[in-house]
Amino acid sequence: MTDEAPPEARPIEDVAPPRSEPARPVADRSRPRRRSPRQARPPFAIGSATVSPGRKLEIELPVARMITGSPLSIPVRVLHGVRDGPTVWIGAAIHGDELNGVEIIRRVLGLLDARRLAGTLVAVPVINVPGFMNGSRYLPDRRDLNRSFPGSHRGSLASRIARLFTDEVVTRCEVGIDLHTGSDHRTNLPQIRADLDDPTTAELARAFAPPVLMHSSLRDGSLRQVAADLGVSVLLYEAGEAWRFDEPSIRTGVSGIIRVLAQLDMVPEDIRQHLRRDDARASELAGPLVARRSRWVRARRTGLAQLQVELGERVEQGEMMGRIHDTFGHRLSRIMASTSGTVVGLNLDPVVNQGDAVVHIAETDEPGRAGGDGVEDRDAVHGTEDGGGER
Repeated sequence: MTDEAPPEARPIEDVAPPRSEPARPVADRSRPRRRSPRQARPPFAIGSATVSPGRKLEIELPVARMITGSPLSIPVRVLHGVRDGPTVWIGAAIHGDELNGVEIIRRVLGLLDARRLAGTLVAVPVINVPGFMNGSRYLPDRRDLNRSFPGSHRGSLASRIARLFTDEVVTRCEVGIDLHTGSDHRTNLPQIRADLDDPTTAELARAFAPPVLMHSSLRDGSLRQVAADLGVSVLLYEAGEAWRFDEPSIRTGVSGIIRVLAQLDMVPEDIRQHLRRDDARASELAGPLVARRSRWVRARRTGLAQLQVELGERVEQGEMMGRIHDTFGHRLSRIMASTSGTVVGLNLDPVVNQGDAVVHIAETDEPGRAGGDGVEDRDAVHGTEDGGGER
């Protein structure tokens, strides 16, 4: 094309069509140009940021201002894969003293590369930032964040954090993994709590492959309930104790999350091959035990408890699991199993009052029966202690 002015227009009947060569087709400029694989997906929007395909980005979701005037925000890392796939969140420290999940997320992020990921991973290692900073389970006003969902923009600090997390994270995801530990001097056997009557959730729970799967009904105000109301499948992972890193619980959590991502076709083939090798080495082990009910055994007397059982141990109804003595050594009572099953939780504080929860027993089913056909007992896990029932 030149800068010369076009010739003066002539009437259309005076313009003869070319005779010596056929007309050349005109390019269809209405079709978009083919984009590279990295550009094939739209960017992922969260907060005030957008993340391009094949990129990772750390952002902060603003909550409020602290008494010093410094901003209080929730840290988030997003891995936006180059290929289409589901959006999954992994979150920890919704109770500020539960640290295992923070380390689990750190290790999971170290294994993943957004350039080789399908779908999107939203990682929130610390949801309850004020509680985490203070080493407390609760918010400064003693509210439990996991009883404050879906929350409100104008409510308490707990309610505002719950609303922010719901709007910015939960509504953008199809699957969530909520990481917890025991509370108040209690420790838990690694376990997944979920709605095992939902086929999709049960399939993901089996993929996680913890020692125990526990069917758990929803509890008002919990993150799991608001997620279910929004159509999100959620796995709640319980393992270890508060204020401590427990290495076996952390390793089980890391491998479980990677297995779930593999089940969702989000991770590359080399990671899947590594998982298959692990599965081959563990092929002789029984699959996860499944429980539809659980019970806390409580102290019958006040005194010093000496337990004789460990996490994961099988007990039979009427079996002695420990004793309670006074400070002079006089035996006050025995701690007896009220049902048969697997020990999934222990109270580590030897000083107990009458009525305190001491041993948590899950009435485990045969391996591999994670909900569905063959399960007749439809009662939900009914433990009422924190760390026993719905978290």
